[in-house]
Amino acid sequence: MTNIRVAIDGPAGAGKSTVSREVARQLGFVYLDSGAMYRAVAYAALSTGIALSDADALTGIANEIQIAFDQSVPPTVFLNGSDVTTNIRTPEIGTAASIVSQVPGVRVAMVRQQQSLGAVDSIVMEGRDIGTVVFPDAEIKIYLTASVSERAKRRAGELSAAGQVVNLDDMECQISERDYRDMHRDDSPLCVAAGAWELNTDGISIDDVIAMIVSHVRSRS
Repeated sequence: MTNIRVAIDGPAGAGKSTVSREVARQLGFVYLDSGAMYRAVAYAALSTGIALSDADALTGIANEIQIAFDQSVPPTVFLNGSDVTTNIRTPEIGTAASIVSQVPGVRVAMVRQQQSLGAVDSIVMEGRDIGTVVFPDAEIKIYLTASVSERAKRRAGELSAAGQVVNLDDMECQISERDYRDMHRDDSPLCVAAGAWELNTDGISIDDVIAMIVSHVRSRS
């Protein structure tokens, strides 16, 4: 059977990770979170005192570090052999990842790793340029989105459940700023890939979104 690549793109807080992880599980595909890779680069940079304005140093870090995923539930992210799953999910690292992802050298390094990972198995990979840059010829492309207010509520709920104190207004501002950076960066800006199914999830439960995508993939493959 030919491997199937499901590329799921979308803005911050659209539920890509939760949806993609469960879609992959139900389909029996490998799940890959490209955003976690950029977060790992940002975490590695901040942990070693590298300035986010130092493009050369960030590119060096991206080419040197080893990022791996464990397909357990929930998936575990390893940076140079250490579990950083929790460390990379803070708002600070999210903002830093958005800045790091604008560095061309970092993107080249991450795309190379992502394409290598996607050449082995049927996968569900989510991010911001999967259907446009990483796998422009993916068998299935989906653009998952929602309003800023809806995404802020979801992200705030996730962080609150993890014990973090979150201000909803601040979260909306962070998401709006992240959207602008992602959509206006010079290299691989966030946009709807050609041929992608654009799915707005406002007012739709996570379970229904997952069911819709699983049905879509099965009908196409």
